[in-house]
Amino acid sequence: MEGDIVSLYRAILAKEKGTIKKDWGGKLSIALAYPSFYRLGMSNLGFQVVYQIFNKRSDIVAERVFLPEDGEMSLYVQSGKTLLSLESQRPLQDFDVLAFSLCFENDYLNILKILDLAKMPLLSEHRADNYPLVVAGGVTTFLNPEPIAPFIDFFLIGEAEANLEDFLDLLIEAGSGSRSEMIRYLAVNAKGLYAPSLYKPEYHENGLLSSFEPQAPGVPEKIDSALWTPSRKVVTQSLITTPETEFGDKVLMELNRGCGRACRFCAAGYVYRPPREYHMEDLQESIGKALGTGHSLGLVGTALSDVHGIEELTNRIIRNKGRFSISSLRADALTKGLVESLQQAGQKTVSIAPEAGSERLRKVANKHLAEEQILDAVTLIASVGDFSIRLYFLIGLPTEKREDIHGIVSLVKSIKHRMVKESAPRGRMGHIRLSVNCFVPKPFTPFQWFPLETVSSLKEKQKWLKKGLVKEGGIKVTSDLPKWAYIQTLLSIGDRRVASILMKAHESGGDWTKALRFSEVNPDFFVYRPKALDEMLPWDFIDHGIRKEHLIKEYRLALEAKESDICRVGECNRCGACGSTRC
Repeated sequence: MEGDIVSLYRAILAKEKGTIKKDWGGKLSIALAYPSFYRLGMSNLGFQVVYQIFNKRSDIVAERVFLPEDGEMSLYVQSGKTLLSLESQRPLQDFDVLAFSLCFENDYLNILKILDLAKMPLLSEHRADNYPLVVAGGVTTFLNPEPIAPFIDFFLIGEAEANLEDFLDLLIEAGSGSRSEMIRYLAVNAKGLYAPSLYKPEYHENGLLSSFEPQAPGVPEKIDSALWTPSRKVVTQSLITTPETEFGDKVLMELNRGCGRACRFCAAGYVYRPPREYHMEDLQESIGKALGTGHSLGLVGTALSDVHGIEELTNRIIRNKGRFSISSLRADALTKGLVESLQQAGQKTVSIAPEAGSERLRKVANKHLAEEQILDAVTLIASVGDFSIRLYFLIGLPTEKREDIHGIVSLVKSIKHRMVKESAPRGRMGHIRLSVNCFVPKPFTPFQWFPLETVSSLKEKQKWLKKGLVKEGGIKVTSDLPKWAYIQTLLSIGDRRVASILMKAHESGGDWTKALRFSEVNPDFFVYRPKALDEMLPWDFIDHGIRKEHLIKEYRLALEAKESDICRVGECNRCGACGSTRC
């Protein structure tokens, strides 16, 4: 059976281009784990960037690990073999470090599956010195690492390009002391490193967090999240291409990081402040090199239509007979030239995100998007070609009322009317696809104090919305499950006590219903309870440079349905990020 697994991994490697293989002699060995399937992990640019940072060093060998899928998982279960790395097919226990790259809270259960498959104790306190050190990084960890804190030896808080190199230097310098000695040494000396075992949470009788104090000399009370500033001649892009991913063999290229639009529900718009762009000359050079390899491009970033020179970049790709795909675009920043480039690149669908159906609720969310701007964008898209249009909406936003849901139906009908009118001369038009998701409160946003709306209420709104559009031809509505929004909220804004629920879910084979029902911790306490503005939050020990007073001000403006200005990088210091000492 192990031979079958080895053969499977070698077949996967044979389809890749850009794989790094190293000799292990005299090097620190790191198993870089993405807690989901290969096809998803290799479509994640952040995961690929960390792989590159590790392996560009001559004193490090890093190999990838993924959650086995379908037949691959069956091979492991039947053989009883320990989980193997992809590159050299070595057991994970042979590595010095097991590093998890985390992007989605719903993948947390897979962390425990991977530890189990590696035949490693799940809890950090149960691991002896002979086991790999377990570290985690990624955006969910610098939002709120506490729900998985008991399973991880330490977290790297912030952007990998800014703190990974120094951490590796310190890790090698620490040598081969005991596990506890190494963790303490790193916690004292490594910037942005958080070791949960060295902090003790205390609680009031009502369950609220009362204190969160370090338990060793030299361990910082606050953890500064590392912020990276792009340098010249550097553009973040994927290294390995393979047809076995969600994006095919595209080269993923980041055009910007962070977003200045200040939508109040969006964590990325806050923890990646201030927003940053690459130099245009460097982007053009990187695009030219990527096109020279014959690959198409997947352009990624936040609010890509806001990138200075985006139309020039996409036109350059088209002129060089290249192809590209692009993610969701701001309706108020679309240009005819950009849409024409999308058409020439073969993109069939354009995605825009109204988020809410009413003007009032979009002001609550600080969306800065009027209905006429949405409709003008649709008119522009439909005038260029037969694009399908994907619309992203959130339900359950703070202060949402039934008339706001009615507003979604009304807006979608107006969008369809514009598409029909603009497409009439051609006699055909694209489809409208609604992606309706439940609002989940996120740390470090002005909406972090709001609870999730009840699952029953969210289900009712989904049902009503579909009913309101069922008779409209050419419109397809897809929704997420409110049950999963509940779990995501629990894992997003819960504290260290939530780890016990996660453990029960793992022990029950992923049966969350059973885990929630029999938990000694009340999950509703975290999910359905509005938070007081002055209470201590589980993630307050992390410093992103954003003043809490600013988030409170934005929270109050939301309740008044008032918008605030977008980010003016370098021109103001309202939130504190531009004046932060982070690096």
